[in-house]
Amino acid sequence: EKLHISEPSNAYDFGQIINAVNTNKDKAACADLLTITDPKKLPVLLSNKLEGEILLIFVQSLEYYVLGKDPGLVYQHLFYLSKAERFKVVLALLSKNEKEQVQQLFHLLAENQNHQYSLEDLESLKKVYEL
Repeated sequence: EKLHISEPSNAYDFGQIINAVNTNKDKAACADLLTITDPKKLPVLLSNKLEGEILLIFVQSLEYYVLGKDPGLVYQHLFYLSKAERFKVVLALLSKNEKEQVQQLFHLLAENQNHQYSLEDLESLKKVYEL
């Protein structure tokens, strides 16, 4: 059954949706969530709940469903995700394979580069992601 995604109004709502998305590994629903969520709100909505598997489902959903339509939005989400609490901790705990998935998304962003971000922006964000 497809998850119905509506814009979360607070960190609690966002957390509930993320848990449902993660339990079902529903990348399409996750992409819907990220499409309707203002990237600037991500650090507040995530609060202190960022985990490795959340980072990964975000990365996968952005790659599979959002990149083709709106690479600028993908860049914004990666940018604000890096401002979230626990980001550095989560990053440090990623496996080599998981890091490669993140690297792949950056590679595709470089290939699909548009006016919303420059390759320099992308390079400096890659450093933040320790790639």
